Amino acid sequence: MLNHRGLRLAAAFAGLAALLCGPDDPRGSAPDTSLREILLDPGDPAWAEAAPDTFLARFETSTGDFAIEVVRAWAPTGADRFHNLVRHGYYDDSRFHRTVPDFIVQWGLAGDPEVTAAWIDRTIPDDTLVVASNVRGTIAFAFTEPDTRTTQVYINVVDNSRLDDQGFPPFGRVVEGMDVVDRIYSGYGENSGGGVRRGDQSAIVAGGNEYLDREFPLLDRLIRATIEPPPPPTRSR
Repeated sequence: MLNHRGLRLAAAFAGLAALLCGPDDPRGSAPDTSLREILLDPGDPAWAEAAPDTFLARFETSTGDFAIEVVRAWAPTGADRFHNLVRHGYYDDSRFHRTVPDFIVQWGLAGDPEVTAAWIDRTIPDDTLVVASNVRGTIAFAFTEPDTRTTQVYINVVDNSRLDDQGFPPFGRVVEGMDVVDRIYSGYGENSGGGVRRGDQSAIVAGGNEYLDREFPLLDRLIRATIEPPPPPTRSR
């Protein structure tokens, strides 16, 4: 049994864990088995939560950390999907499978093939109005045809405003660590992941991390993505 000092320490560690996870991070209170159940069930009501008007998503990667500010008004449907994918850990332990120099960094196929299989056809309708341009540092969903966005996203590493007319609406932008994004390994180009429009991604879908780590071992890793808790409201005097 724990003595009083042990109980105090246990309570302190529990409080620290809660602070680190944050109130918007469901991973703070649910066991891994419950998280996996949610990841394998795109129809779970947990995926239907609307995103805040703005929020910050932080990404821990093998080359450093970066943060993305999402502005829901830019692309509400895309922002909602991205918010839920991040907060439920969909992107955790995955790979930046497509990094094309002077173009984009792309990710969004889960490391676990079973999770990818559950989401591969879970499309969302288009945000038809492109409010923000595809300039350097902005993030948007990749897609093939209209209304086929699922889980794959890309960050523009140069000005790709030509994508605006093709219907790619950014929903956020990198506000910290763009130098980290620039360092994500790009040596494989299109060979490791291919674009959803031009490449065959079936091997990644079927093999996940095991396939990518074997065939393309230099790919950088997305270790963990989290939603930063909103700041506390200011008190009026």
